[in-house]
Amino acid sequence: MERRVTRSAAHTALAGDISPAQGPSTKEPQSKGAKASKPVSVRTATVTHAGPKSSLKKTRAVTIPKPLGSDELPHNLGSLPVPTATKEISIAGSDKENNPIKQENVEKFAVELQDTVDRATTKIEDSKPQTTPTQKPKKNTYGLTPGTSPFSEWNQPSAEECEEVNRLLSTIHGEIKAPTTIPEPSLTVTGCGEVPSVLDALIRTLLSGATTGANSARAFNGLVQRFGILTEGIGKGSVNWEAVRQATVKDVFEAIKSGGLADIKSKNLKGILDIVHEDNQTRRNDLLNKPKPENETENEKSYEIACADQNVLSLNHMHTLTSEQAMTELVRYPGIGPKTAACVILFCLQRPCFAVDTHIFRLTKWLGWVPPRANEVTAFSHLEVRIPDHLKYSLHQLLIRHGKNCSRCRAITGSSSAGWEDGCVIDHLVARTGKRKGAVGVAVKAKVNGKGNRQTTGKRKKQESEDEESESLSDIDSELSGLSDD
Repeated sequence: MERRVTRSAAHTALAGDISPAQGPSTKEPQSKGAKASKPVSVRTATVTHAGPKSSLKKTRAVTIPKPLGSDELPHNLGSLPVPTATKEISIAGSDKENNPIKQENVEKFAVELQDTVDRATTKIEDSKPQTTPTQKPKKNTYGLTPGTSPFSEWNQPSAEECEEVNRLLSTIHGEIKAPTTIPEPSLTVTGCGEVPSVLDALIRTLLSGATTGANSARAFNGLVQRFGILTEGIGKGSVNWEAVRQATVKDVFEAIKSGGLADIKSKNLKGILDIVHEDNQTRRNDLLNKPKPENETENEKSYEIACADQNVLSLNHMHTLTSEQAMTELVRYPGIGPKTAACVILFCLQRPCFAVDTHIFRLTKWLGWVPPRANEVTAFSHLEVRIPDHLKYSLHQLLIRHGKNCSRCRAITGSSSAGWEDGCVIDHLVARTGKRKGAVGVAVKAKVNGKGNRQTTGKRKKQESEDEESESLSDIDSELSGLSDD
């Protein structure tokens, strides 16, 4: 006779790890009301229902939910290690006292559990974003190809044309020769990089972009007043650039806000200093662990290592680079384009390099030295190839002076401008274009006062000066228009 199994019997059997077809469990019976010694999961049982159709057997899955967290760590950290049974213990004062459970080696389990947590914690920490410099070096090198003009078909200027313009401008602006030594740094005058420190020269030139000399001097002096000067040791006489690097962008902005474009320049200045610091430490490690570069002396190597050890930011290793290498290195920095880099190479490194600013770009276009489609970057690449090295310093200076002072060659001028009648020493060589350039009668209508007199010379000069400044700021060279890049 087949044994009748009820639902309650089936559940009892499952709880005791026996099937309904088996006899009573051989395990020690638990006391009344005792709980299972371990969590249970899903099991199945074959249940035969008694009744009129008792000949039919039905197999029914009985699911007993596994308690949450019985063998899983929280937050998807994985499963607990499978314990290895070592001995049986009884817990006094509980139902488990009558139902011994298997206990793993406690110390081994603790180590395995801690290892699981450590690995999970490490994975979470590794996923956090790492601290990076304010700005990374630019990938854009402006497409410069040293020694190659982007306008190979444009044969101007010839060496003879350069000599002639240099001679004519020297008759009114004086003869200009490159200095044999670099003057000591000034705390009030920024200049165009004529200081011993390459980093000082770079930042002074950066501050002088798209503003007047007076404004850039005020901005530089703001850095001096806020962050101080190194008064002894390596870097003596230079601004404490490490203090500037560690300052906030807001502090740097406040220091240079009188110089114009302070919001952009402060970010780029900080970015430059972060990259210089990182490069200095990398070069230090290389100099200690690798053979000394052939183009460096032992003194230069020792100087670089000392600067890095004392956190004195420096770019003086560029004195050992070629002009092409220095240009490639300098234009990596945020806010630094060919004009600024060329000024540092020309005035600080004292190498032949023809920097092109807004005045030079205007005059070389009028002279026909660059094609109409040129911009300031491509004009630099072309003129760097075409102008003889021995004229690059003097022509750079002379064209700037002439572009600022000649009544006919300023940014915005015309036949009615004050001083137009004084003429121009290169008038027969230029074809002026742009606002108020050209034949008589194209000038702006003069203002007339109540007595019928023309506007006074002083007022006209003031208006022309304002017009020139407006055009100069709107005709900023390409590196300044891209100051916020990268």
